[in-house]
Amino acid sequence: MEYVRLGNTGLKISKVILGCMTFGSSTWEGSPWVLDEADGLKLLKAAYDNGINTWDTADTYSNGKSEVIVGKALKEFNIPRQKVVILSKIFNPVMDDDSRPASVNDGPLVNQMGLSRKHVFHAVDKCLERLGTDYIDVLQIHRLDRETPPEEIMRALHDVVQSGKVRYIGASSMYTWEFARLQYIARSNGWTEFISMQPFYNLLYREEEREMLPFCEATGVGVIPWSPIARGLLAKPLSSKSDASNQSLRSQNDKKTDVWFADANLEIVNRVEKVAADKGVSMALVSTAWVLQKGCYPILGLNSEKRIKESVEALNIKFTPEELEYLESEYRPRNIQGM
Repeated sequence: MEYVRLGNTGLKISKVILGCMTFGSSTWEGSPWVLDEADGLKLLKAAYDNGINTWDTADTYSNGKSEVIVGKALKEFNIPRQKVVILSKIFNPVMDDDSRPASVNDGPLVNQMGLSRKHVFHAVDKCLERLGTDYIDVLQIHRLDRETPPEEIMRALHDVVQSGKVRYIGASSMYTWEFARLQYIARSNGWTEFISMQPFYNLLYREEEREMLPFCEATGVGVIPWSPIARGLLAKPLSSKSDASNQSLRSQNDKKTDVWFADANLEIVNRVEKVAADKGVSMALVSTAWVLQKGCYPILGLNSEKRIKESVEALNIKFTPEELEYLESEYRPRNIQGM
């Protein structure tokens, strides 16, 4: 594994990040593909043993069970806290059961979600309780709370850093002007600024190349994309999509895939397949390596030890200018997704 500084900081992360949405509870509403605790623990250990020391989770994943499993892995395998980088996210509600309700800050969920000062402080305390740790390395806002004043959001995030419960802060999917405004507010007040952005970015969705990626590069913000293999679309030939036996459990149950990629040019998938065949590697590796070659560090949901070991190999795959042109030339502008 190779390690790199996250943005303009001294914090080093593994170039491949383990996405922990995969671990939690298979009874979480609409998510039978999620691995339960026993399997999740094994894979966290395998990731650590293979040098993937950076783990991305969120309070809402399996309603907190993902964070619990991450914390148990540290204890069960005697992994020193300082040897891993834990990223978690707050914004969405965390339910007491396996439900995934519509995220509306009203009625039964009033003040149980969003980025108000009240919820930020409460959510951070609960994250730490579930993780069983004293601090979170990078606390990310899962989405932007457009109902809360941005000054309140940034002051609350600054204060949780000052409290010692959080080392750095990061953000996820929003418009570039919104991200720039938050950074401006923080800098103008001498508050903590975001060091990372977690956007929706892959060969089938490249809209972030217009503004977000250039902005992050210009301002020293690290980019750690989610869904680098497009929820599995970039991992298997198009010919396999009609055969349920060739589809992952997530693909069979994922309602968002058809929405997010309805206007995507799937000819790109065929091109990934050809490049993978030419290089003698999997399509998932080609898709991951492309994100890496763009100077981003992908968050991967890895559901087997084989995939964990394989993901490290993505670091060794390089593309010629001709190969990049071949992979990228069929892309067409897309509707905005994932916000």
